[in-house]
Amino acid sequence: MIQNENRLFKFPKFSELIIHEDDNLIVINKPPFVASLDEREGGEVNILRLAKKYHADAQVCHRLDKDTSGVLLIAKNPETYRLVSIEFERRRVNKTYHAIIQGTHVFEDLHVNLPILNQGNKNVTIDRANGKPAETIFNSLKFFKNFTLVECKPITGRMHQIRIHLATQHAAIVGDAMYKGKPVYLSQIKRRGFTLAKDEEELPIMKRFALHSKAVEFTIDGKKYAFEAAYPKDFGTLLKQLEKFDS
Repeated sequence: MIQNENRLFKFPKFSELIIHEDDNLIVINKPPFVASLDEREGGEVNILRLAKKYHADAQVCHRLDKDTSGVLLIAKNPETYRLVSIEFERRRVNKTYHAIIQGTHVFEDLHVNLPILNQGNKNVTIDRANGKPAETIFNSLKFFKNFTLVECKPITGRMHQIRIHLATQHAAIVGDAMYKGKPVYLSQIKRRGFTLAKDEEELPIMKRFALHSKAVEFTIDGKKYAFEAAYPKDFGTLLKQLEKFDS
């Protein structure tokens, strides 16, 4: 059990997260609420530390936000780390994320090209004058009455890129308070037959923002790699509730 920002959750063994392993690479389905790398001094559990216990030379090849789940690449040796890093730097890694956003939005290859300025301390802003180039392509996958499941393909890899680019389209990710995304409560979508016991506080269906790294594809030394990660329980539960009560 790990206490994380007032949430207790059972953390699986590192080996249970692995969706692919070979001589050079470990690919995991990262759970939410766990940092990819060391965020600050102290003993907080993170993926890098767990990976190094599993394989001493492990290096995390890229980063997912703490609350983001899904495909994460881990190199087992310095050469693989170097080769994967080059693919990321040259924008040759195809990344696909799924997000659940507020409102009904019809995105058909919507290309958002808005520069992002990292102001430090996890604060980013759209800044056309001083920001670094940032591009994301969005496609709507499934429509509900009040929400949309969206495929997000970031071409660049700026901090919070998908989250802030969606916010610029008045389509914040549900639960993403930093960009004015509101959590989803069952009482919101299940109007009939919803009751709470006296003095019981209703919790959101999902206790984080709804963003999942669904798939990653790239090529190294002529060999193609393609990995896909199933939705974690909370993301899947929210989708099921929306299908049931918000369709």
